[in-house]
Amino acid sequence: MYKIKTSAEKEWRKLQKQEVDFLVKSVRREDSKLNRLLEEKVPEGLQDTLDKAFYKAFQLIFEKGTGIIEKTYDREQLELDHMADEYVANFSGSRKALKAFSTKAKTSGSINTLVSGASGIGLGVLGIGIPDIVLFTGMMLRNIYQISLNYGFDYESDEEKKFILLIIRGALISGPEVKAVNNEADHYMENGSFTCDSDLKSMIKEAAGCLSKELLYMKFLQGIPVVGALGGAYDAVYMKRVSKYAELKYRKRFLKNFLTLSD
Repeated sequence: MYKIKTSAEKEWRKLQKQEVDFLVKSVRREDSKLNRLLEEKVPEGLQDTLDKAFYKAFQLIFEKGTGIIEKTYDREQLELDHMADEYVANFSGSRKALKAFSTKAKTSGSINTLVSGASGIGLGVLGIGIPDIVLFTGMMLRNIYQISLNYGFDYESDEEKKFILLIIRGALISGPEVKAVNNEADHYMENGSFTCDSDLKSMIKEAAGCLSKELLYMKFLQGIPVVGALGGAYDAVYMKRVSKYAELKYRKRFLKNFLTLSD
């Protein structure tokens, strides 16, 4: 048991450093030169259109689309793989066994990022921007669902959906708000509840607003045939950021439970 705890503690310290690095970069992140170049060219009202499009995409997928998403991967196999990996980790106590969880989560995140980028570029060539939102949102949730299963967590309850929405916001926002969102996610992992009393619809609205703000210029650019491929390529940039933050938070949640059990 001591060996198990020592290995988990080393992974925990490594995780903490990675999380701090991610958060510091998020706080300091500024708009790209391309965003500043496009700022004056974006038509009035596009932000509101994107807000509504992302909100409807989340609602549609949460209410009716999760089953469809699950047809694109083998949920049962992922759950069985996690159980097998957890048994090995508990039995051997090695860091290699503990790293197996993050290796699989990062692999699924990388694949989803590549698919999202390819899809965005393809639609951008055709000048399809806003209609890409449902597909992008579905890919983003698919990505998080798979990462959560790699670490042994469900995603179907309203509380877990709220946690996922926090992850999306925490991955994309910048500035001082980063710390507050990260702390709220940590509070849920620690206590199974949120400090705020927001319902699911309110949190969907916040996540949708965050996505529309971050992707405003790229979705505008993606709506222009041919050159829209550049805007579509940014789907992969944002997907990678969501993947990284989701993997950090679920790994933190898993290791915290693992350390508690090994005490």
